[in-house]
Amino acid sequence: MVKLRLKRYGRKQQPTYRIIAIDVRCRRDGKALKEVGFYDPLKDKTQLNVPAILTLLQHGAQPTDTVSHILQKAGVFEK
Repeated sequence: MVKLRLKRYGRKQQPTYRIIAIDVRCRRDGKALKEVGFYDPLKDKTQLNVPAILTLLQHGAQPTDTVSHILQKAGVFEK
């Protein structure tokens, strides 16, 4: 099963995250199947590859709760 989840980057106390598609059995910072976005919680910036996200969701990928919230804020589910 494939999930859309956050992969942590950045320095101590300054996290940035990449939104990735990854197998559920892999660890958080493991090798991603596909990188589909970027999220910076400190600056509240989000960059998403919406067509790739929609394709993954149509093929059965499940977003985590946090990624689902980020996608809702960006309006991905309205399309």
